[in-house]
Amino acid sequence: MSFLKSVIRKFVLTIEPFLPPRRLIVVKGGVLPARMPIRSIVLARDGQEDWCIGMQCPCGCGHIIELLVIDEAHPRWDYSVNASGLPSLQPSVWRNSGCRSHFWLRKGRIQWV
Repeated sequence: MSFLKSVIRKFVLTIEPFLPPRRLIVVKGGVLPARMPIRSIVLARDGQEDWCIGMQCPCGCGHIIELLVIDEAHPRWDYSVNASGLPSLQPSVWRNSGCRSHFWLRKGRIQWV
């Protein structure tokens, strides 16, 4: 990892608790948009069926994380949205390559493991 990327990643991790919680955006269709918002969680919904949730990796590496939420998928994630509109994911997200980030998304906040 380059020095500049390392500095940016440390900065992002430091300011995360002071930023507003992440929000859920629902898009129509079974695929995620080509350009993902920086701090939002995107749900791809085709008709009445939810397909996947996507987000930029919260560590700042720039990787797009795509998590399947359809019942037939393995592995799969569950999501919930509280009364304030803040999303949560279960189980945790653990990238097994690249930055190797491991975190929970709870009430719109990243909780590092």
